[in-house]
Amino acid sequence: MVTVGVIGVGALGQHHARLYAGLPGVRLVGVCDLRREVGQAVADRYGVAYFADWQDLAAQVMAVSVAVPTCDHCALSVALLALGKHVLVEKPIAVTLEEADEMIAAAGQAGVILQVGHLERFNPALQAAQALVRQPRFFEIDRLSVFTPRSLDIDVVADVMIHDLDLLRWMVDAPVATIHAVGVPALTEKIDIASARIEFANGCVANVTASRVSLDKVRKLRCFHAGGYVSVDCLTQQVTALEVVRSQGAAAPPAIVPRAVTVAPDEPLRAELEHFITCIRQGRQPLVDGQAGQAALELALQVRAEIAAHARRAGLGHWVDVPT
Repeated sequence: MVTVGVIGVGALGQHHARLYAGLPGVRLVGVCDLRREVGQAVADRYGVAYFADWQDLAAQVMAVSVAVPTCDHCALSVALLALGKHVLVEKPIAVTLEEADEMIAAAGQAGVILQVGHLERFNPALQAAQALVRQPRFFEIDRLSVFTPRSLDIDVVADVMIHDLDLLRWMVDAPVATIHAVGVPALTEKIDIASARIEFANGCVANVTASRVSLDKVRKLRCFHAGGYVSVDCLTQQVTALEVVRSQGAAAPPAIVPRAVTVAPDEPLRAELEHFITCIRQGRQPLVDGQAGQAALELALQVRAEIAAHARRAGLGHWVDVPT
């Protein structure tokens, strides 16, 4: 039996609690949240204890999900890791690369697992697409969300786009060569809409758009690769694959042939938490470990820096104030 707790049970943390409560071989001991009424409500919903102090919760569990504001990820995770607790921290891993280094080092010193919550890695549609993509050449990725008053301590790059930056790191086996990016605030003082064009050293190019102030929710990824095209709807978990088939006859033009892709629907967060528990039981590194989370953060910081550079060149520094 793996005993777990959740610290921070807001918009996302409450679902960690929900899913842990139903996982076989897992016992949700309790939840912690600075807002007593919020934490108590979630605790009552799943018949577990509410803890006002995270240290009291940590003393009774083997593992913890950390779903607090990003600015608190490092201090809380390092403290938990030092106590020998396995930690699943929500994305982004931290505010700075130095904080990520500190978290990775703490996990290594304690000999425990640090997993970062990039849940799209566990979306069955994206897992199917990743297996199909060969030598990717061009990506078009759109991740649009309606506005909600959550995660406003970070901008849309760290909040939304970072999912796709992690996916690119996963699918493209090459370092980043150049980035061009633009972003603007809309409803908050931070960047709410951003677009980046990322070119990798092997020639692959990705156009990535992220918004948290759109009218509709869109999660789509399209990839042109050697010999074909793969389209993914992350929300419906549908994958369309098209392959180029060349005829043996000299005069016959090539044909584009659709290929059926079977995807077994699953809730990515549930699969992510199951993976975390499996890694604890088997003592192995998670798919998205601290280094992977740090790599996604590094690319997000590079995109943010390019947005700032564009704003300065365009004379928009008074409007888009992004620290480099």
